[in-house]
Order: sequence, then C-alpha cells, then structure tokens
Amino acid sequence: MSKILLCCGASAALHKGCDLASRLTRAGHEVRAVLTPRATELISPQLFEALTGQVAASAEFGPERGGAMDHIELGAWAELVVVAPCTADLLGRLALGLGDDLLTSALLATPGEVPRLLCPAMNSNMLAQPAVRRNLDQLRQDGWRVAEPREGELACGVSGPGRMLEPEEIGALAAELLGS
Repeated sequence: MSKILLCCGASAALHKGCDLASRLTRAGHEVRAVLTPRATELISPQLFEALTGQVAASAEFGPERGGAMDHIELGAWAELVVVAPCTADLLGRLALGLGDDLLTSALLATPGEVPRLLCPAMNSNMLAQPAVRRNLDQLRQDGWRVAEPREGELACGVSGPGRMLEPEEIGALAAELLGS
C-alpha cells in the first residue's frame, strides 16, 4: 500500500487523528505520525506508535530525534500527506511557508508532486476570521486539498462550522488522492 505522513496539530480533535492513524494502518498503509510540540502536550507520540507500529516524531532537535535530517527523510518518504487536525496556528504557518518545527519543516521538504490533504479543526469564530479564510485560500492555490470542516457540536461547547471530518471520511479522501 502507500506511505502516509500523518501530521497532527494541537486540537481537541486530536483523538480523531489517533482513530485515523489506526484506520489507515488497518487498511494496509504505512503511517508515520508527526506531531507539533504542542500536540504532544495533549497526546503522547507513543500512542501513535502503538496504533501504527511506526516511530512517531515531534522534535527536530534533541535526544528524541531519529537522525540528522529527519525532516528531509520524512518529506522524501511520503506518498501522501494528511494534516489532521489542522489548527488555525498550524494553518497560518503552512500558508506562510514557515518551517519552525519538525512537522512544518518536513512538509516544506516534501516534493511538490506528493498529494496533500488538509483537515481543519477549530472554533467557528476562528474559522470565520478573514486571515484564516485567506490562509485556506492560499493553501488551495498552493495545491492543497482542503477537507472543509462540518457544522456540528464543537469541543468548546458551541455548535457551528469547524468540526473536523470524521476519520472514515478523511480515509476516503486519502484513498481518492492515492487513486485507490
């Protein structure tokens, strides 16, 4: 099957990222997870390792890193990139082309022909901000496929747009991008 780089931001929807990692792995894909440093404050990378059987990473520097050029290796390895969940912060850094952590550096090092799927997850007010909408538009122009969040109950207790797609929906989009 395919090599999927699953990139996860620090969101209450991170539990769906775990479910997605498990589903993609059970479907026969090789999944490597990369978490932002803030995401590791919510869920340990070891959970992703248990779900995928692959080392999960979050640090570009320090004793946790796997090698001298982890970001380059991860980008070259990927046949599909899925960012789920994608927070407003992560979305902005991607739109600006910043590489200030392992996740964003690996995405910058990913060859342009590799399909990219972005799954936003955030509060409705955040999603409605002009800057967030501009960042989404910029990433679409840059070749990202954006899986628009749904309306529904959000972790913050309000109901509205901003709910990340369910893992099975993201899995179907991933299969479509892989041509399977």
